[in-house]
Amino acid sequence: MSTRSLVLIALFTAIIVVLGLVPPIMLGFFPVPILVQSLGVILAGIVLGARGGAFSVLLLLTLVAIGLPVLSGGRGGLAVFVGPTAGYLIGFLPQAFVSGWIADKVVAKNVTGWKLYAGLFFGGVVGVLINHALGITWLANFVGLSLADAVIGNMIFVPGDLAKAAIAAYVGHLVSKNLGTRARG
Repeated sequence: MSTRSLVLIALFTAIIVVLGLVPPIMLGFFPVPILVQSLGVILAGIVLGARGGAFSVLLLLTLVAIGLPVLSGGRGGLAVFVGPTAGYLIGFLPQAFVSGWIADKVVAKNVTGWKLYAGLFFGGVVGVLINHALGITWLANFVGLSLADAVIGNMIFVPGDLAKAAIAAYVGHLVSKNLGTRARG
């Protein structure tokens, strides 16, 4: 892996951490907060591609596991991997990979303009769906919510996550347009 790739991976991990400085919005009726940090995960996948995005998130998860308070709300340590948000947290990895994989395929087709943006947005949305599926599964199987309650409670995140996918697609489009190619991890 090149020095450039390592720097970009570290940069996007730092972006995810910085977005975690925005305080989470706790919901009284659902054990998972609304947070901005997941925007960084989608950005990493779309801008760095599948491999770079996944490595960026893997670095983040490693920092969390060793106890650094890099998650939204200053959380870190192994306990977050068994808490109510664990499914969403673990879901960051396939979310970044799949968003990046789809973005890689779209960029390889050399499309531009609206088609490029739509393809990158689609990649972000598929990544979000994967993250939600893992989060709902965790809530239903390990937190004690019924599947219906987990799905209904999860719906509060859909508008915000679609907006995050749109923002990430826009940034990916700008990077592609202004650099002539996307940054690769």
